[in-house]
Amino acid sequence: MPAVMLAALATLWLPFVSDENPARASEPSGASLQEQGDGLMKNVEEMVAHGGMGDAKAIVHHCGEATRYAESLIKHLSRSGPHRGDATTSLNEVIRQCNRVSEFGIHADPGQLLNPATKARTAARESMKLLGLTRTNKG
Repeated sequence: MPAVMLAALATLWLPFVSDENPARASEPSGASLQEQGDGLMKNVEEMVAHGGMGDAKAIVHHCGEATRYAESLIKHLSRSGPHRGDATTSLNEVIRQCNRVSEFGIHADPGQLLNPATKARTAARESMKLLGLTRTNKG
C-alpha cells in the first residue's frame, strides 16, 4: 500500500508536458483579454463608487488595480489590431489618471480623488469600446 501511494505522489510531482507550440501558448486568447477588460472595468467602477462614499483608501487601492489591468491589456494587445493605437492611448490615460490618484494618496480629500478617478473610468470605458470588449446588459 505505501508503494502505491508513493507512486501516486511521484506522478503528481512530475511536470506536465504539453505538445502545444510554446509560441502559441504565450499568445493571449480572446477570453484572456475579456477577463482583463472585466477586471479593469470592475475596479474603475468600484473606484468611483468608493469616491461617492468618501473612502479615499479604497479609491487608491482600486486605482492601483485598474493600473495593473490597463498595463496588462497594453502588453497583450495584438500588434495589428484595427483600434490598437486608440485603445492604447485610452489605456495610457487610465494609467495617467490613476497615477494622479496615487500622488494625492489615501489622506487626500475623497472629492479631490474623484475627478481623476472619473476620468480614468471614462478612459477605461472608451478603451473597452475600441477593443470590442464591452458587455451588453441583459434584462
